[in-house]
Amino acid sequence: MPRILLFNPNTSTEVTDLLVRVAKPFLSPGSTLIPVTAPRGVPYIATRAEAAIASSIVLDVLAERDGSFDIAIIAAFGDPGLGGARELMSVPVIGLAEAAMLSACMLGQRFSIVSFSRALGPWFRECAAMHGLLERLASIRLLDGPFASLANVQDEKEELLIDLSRKAIDEDGADVIILAGAPLAGLASRVRERVSVPVVESVIAAIKQAELLAALNPKKASAGTFRRPDPKASLGLSPALERLLAEPVAIAP
Repeated sequence: MPRILLFNPNTSTEVTDLLVRVAKPFLSPGSTLIPVTAPRGVPYIATRAEAAIASSIVLDVLAERDGSFDIAIIAAFGDPGLGGARELMSVPVIGLAEAAMLSACMLGQRFSIVSFSRALGPWFRECAAMHGLLERLASIRLLDGPFASLANVQDEKEELLIDLSRKAIDEDGADVIILAGAPLAGLASRVRERVSVPVVESVIAAIKQAELLAALNPKKASAGTFRRPDPKASLGLSPALERLLAEPVAIAP
């Protein structure tokens, strides 16, 4: 069974612990969860600039741990570094947002993303576009006010997030709700009976998708846009990332 690297690309260990608490009960027997928190960066990722910073950290951490996991989850809604990681790594890499959105697409025609900070809006919309899902996106509904604590934001804002979810259903035509953002892990399961359409739990969707891909055991592409790049010398990168960039690539049959 797979060794699943659950990488939180922000620096909040409380968020990592929350993700683990929510995910562990849904692991299949034999699956192993390897939680890792970013060693540097920001406490939570909300903007394009912060996502760009996180993307480089994703590549560093996955390269440093190469060989110790069978599949990786980038556990930030917005999927920073996903494309580059899929290109570079020899094992599958899953994005929290992509797993949630694709799961939502199997439950209804259109989904809405609901979250706790207006700053997240542009990044989330661009993430949906990156995955080719803008036509399936009914709306992005975001809270506008400050929050006291990232670790407790879901408790602090629960009623407001439920209200936004209901507006997304009634006014935007959402068939499915995604409560987006790693700090909201566990909230979907808690409020599902108070929302009139399915509510996707992002980290559970990612865990089950990871186990599915591990069972499919896909080979690393040697052609197409996600083949590993041709070897290239680099300067000033981590030794692990420098090594991966310099490795010979497989020849397409």
